[in-house]
Amino acid sequence: MSSSPLGIKHATMIGAAGEYYVLARLSLLGKIAAQAPRGVPNADIVLSSVGGDRLCAVQVKTRRGEGTDHGWHMGKKHETLIADGLFYAFVDFVSTERPAPVTYIVPSAVVAHVLEVMHRTWLSRPGKNGHQRKDSDFRRFMPDFTINCGEQAAPYTLGWLDPYKEAWHRLPS
Repeated sequence: MSSSPLGIKHATMIGAAGEYYVLARLSLLGKIAAQAPRGVPNADIVLSSVGGDRLCAVQVKTRRGEGTDHGWHMGKKHETLIADGLFYAFVDFVSTERPAPVTYIVPSAVVAHVLEVMHRTWLSRPGKNGHQRKDSDFRRFMPDFTINCGEQAAPYTLGWLDPYKEAWHRLPS
């Protein structure tokens, strides 16, 4: 894994860029948002209504356009992390040379369901040389699961994430 001139891992810098990007977009949309303290397990950003009567948390997942599946790293815990006030902002910096990101705003219940169903589907398929796949805590959240699950990916094939693309309105006002 490459590092910045300061010795900070590149992935850490990309993750921070995603969080700052989401904060900037929320501010431009007139929303009250703040970065959660480091170490908060399930939130990167806390969002409040103007009156303070509605709160929600946003977990930011960032990628920079590399890899063949165009997905984001997730964990097993995300299959059960469900709350009405928890959303994910999946940020895709298509490339670091042209950082015009695409963001998907997805409720946690949708993320949990898709991860659980698609991981179970992936496990049921034969692995390399026909061997049974081994389970782990690693998960992928992808815009097209046909790469890993073939025809069994339906309905999570190319385009399934489109209703969440730039769907900032899904976040409470």
